[in-house]
Amino acid sequence: MTARRTLAALLLPLPLVLAGCAGTEASESGATSTPERSSDSTSPDSTSTDRGSAETSAPAPSSAATAFEVQVTGGQPTGDTGRVLVPLGNRVTVTITSDAPDEAHLHGYDVLVDLEPGTPAELAFDATVPGVFELELHDAGTVLQTLQVG
Repeated sequence: MTARRTLAALLLPLPLVLAGCAGTEASESGATSTPERSSDSTSPDSTSTDRGSAETSAPAPSSAATAFEVQVTGGQPTGDTGRVLVPLGNRVTVTITSDAPDEAHLHGYDVLVDLEPGTPAELAFDATVPGVFELELHDAGTVLQTLQVG
């Protein structure tokens, strides 16, 4: 019984370590992959689509588009914040305007966009992976919105 408790105590903090926001991801070869910038990214990082041993193909992007606008003033997001629904296959564009320099990162899709004060920046991607994904400011650590794709 003590061995089980010791094992449980050692494994308990593991989810906290794994839950952190990381800008790079180690691959099986030991190399790291860098998140893609929004200007040339149209699909999620290949590691985020791994659903087990059976291969699945992502749905083809539709001609439908979904657009959101978020403003950040004094570190507080306004506009299309909170949980937003995105139909699977839609082209998504999030326009972010901030009063401070930062970098916006969409988790799961690993799409990044640099933010310059007062200049709208567009984060665009095809919603081909169902799930719930946070869009956050990297430096400030502020969650702008949570996208529910499906």
